[in-house]
Amino acid sequence: MWQAMFSVTNTIALVAWIVLLALPRRPFPLAMVLYAGVGLLSLAYTCGLAVLIAQGGVNFTRFTTIAGIRELFASDAGIAIGWTHYLAFDLFAGLWIARDADAKGFGRLFQVPFLLLTFLVGPVGLFAWLLVRERRARGPGGWSRKKKTPAG
Repeated sequence: MWQAMFSVTNTIALVAWIVLLALPRRPFPLAMVLYAGVGLLSLAYTCGLAVLIAQGGVNFTRFTTIAGIRELFASDAGIAIGWTHYLAFDLFAGLWIARDADAKGFGRLFQVPFLLLTFLVGPVGLFAWLLVRERRARGPGGWSRKKKTPAG
């Protein structure tokens, strides 16, 4: 069961990332990434966690220690569920980066390295994007966008 979950969630994530990287950023593809990607991964995580809890395989009081986390990840169930957690949140972060980059006028090719970093090493890509977006949002020389007032 856990190997199947691992395989299915990897496939869902990969397809969603391909859609995010390759298809036009129109409402339908973005909704596919959000609901058929992030949503299904979140559902798989929730169901897997419920099964693990029902089997007595989760002791939430142990999440505060390395030994407790090691115990959870020492099983195929823990690995499959933990990996699904990473896949869901990295994809959500990637979707946010793509939408944010589009809104700030960054070209698609410029976005690719940040999205690939987020796909491969989630927080690294997100951190890199946060650094770049901040410069665009607040940088000197016309990079920042001023809000228009009703009078002008």
